[in-house]
Amino acid sequence: MSIQKIAKLAGVSVATVSRVLNNSDTVKTRNRERVLEAIRESNYQPNLLARQLRTARSSMILVMVSNIANPFCADVVKGIEEEAEKNGYRILLCNSGSNIERSKSSLRLLSGKMVDGIITMDAFSTLPELTTMIAQTPWVQCAEYADAGDISCVGISDTDASEHAVRHLLKRGCRRIALINHDLSYKYAQLRERGYRTVMGQQDAGYEAIEYASDLSFRSGKAAMVKLLEADPRPDGVFAVSDTLAAGAMRAIEEAGLFIPQDIAVVGFDGSELAEMVSPQLTTIEQPSRQIGRQAVVLLLKKIDNPDAPAERVIMDWHFIARASA
Repeated sequence: MSIQKIAKLAGVSVATVSRVLNNSDTVKTRNRERVLEAIRESNYQPNLLARQLRTARSSMILVMVSNIANPFCADVVKGIEEEAEKNGYRILLCNSGSNIERSKSSLRLLSGKMVDGIITMDAFSTLPELTTMIAQTPWVQCAEYADAGDISCVGISDTDASEHAVRHLLKRGCRRIALINHDLSYKYAQLRERGYRTVMGQQDAGYEAIEYASDLSFRSGKAAMVKLLEADPRPDGVFAVSDTLAAGAMRAIEEAGLFIPQDIAVVGFDGSELAEMVSPQLTTIEQPSRQIGRQAVVLLLKKIDNPDAPAERVIMDWHFIARASA
């Protein structure tokens, strides 16, 4: 079905159909509805290449995530896709794993003008190289960001959230609180550890125990907890930087014949569905993951429309959800 046939079916001009497809606000409401109805009836798919040549835009956004298996990343991508589609854009997804070579491969799309902008969730440590490769292309960073603030970004206050989680464990009587962290090349890992160290450093007990999971997986969370259980004295509280790591820790605690939260209380991070699926249900810091994704698209579209606009940093609210694990 061509644009000419759509125009004939709707009883309007080809120019009117074109304006509707390009979201122009100059089309009369009645004519817009007729065109949209004709498109629905004919299952019309616009020629994206023709539109790109006509508007100098591809209406595509490249989304580079560090680990799509991470429930937090997956939820952010859902928010990105929802907001992008609402604004007439589609996404191309790259699971980069913060691997710079894989990132370079995806960023070759820039030279061919295949995408109008980029949203990344790559590790903080890769940002300098990404900045060089991305150059002037509109770019927004989710959750990870440079302190200089020259890249638009959206996330939460990881330090404040982690301090709250540790203080919650202290209030319920825990004194030997351990941290299960991840790769410190990620900014969020640095900030959540900073919050943990700040609160624990204020305690008289002088206890501090940190295990670094090899990846954000159930298996790695369990392995990290096994190491913590070998210590003497063992922890009576655990704060994990993701719900997935916390779920693995809970399994290790149960397999050691201990009880949650009576022997060891556990707090996670992210607020994913997994937190409600484990038993006992997991106390966690909930991030507004889908809203983070939507806000990233809002910031990116601003940069696409006005490349000279200053970078913006949006810090969103987090929520503490107390459940049976702590």
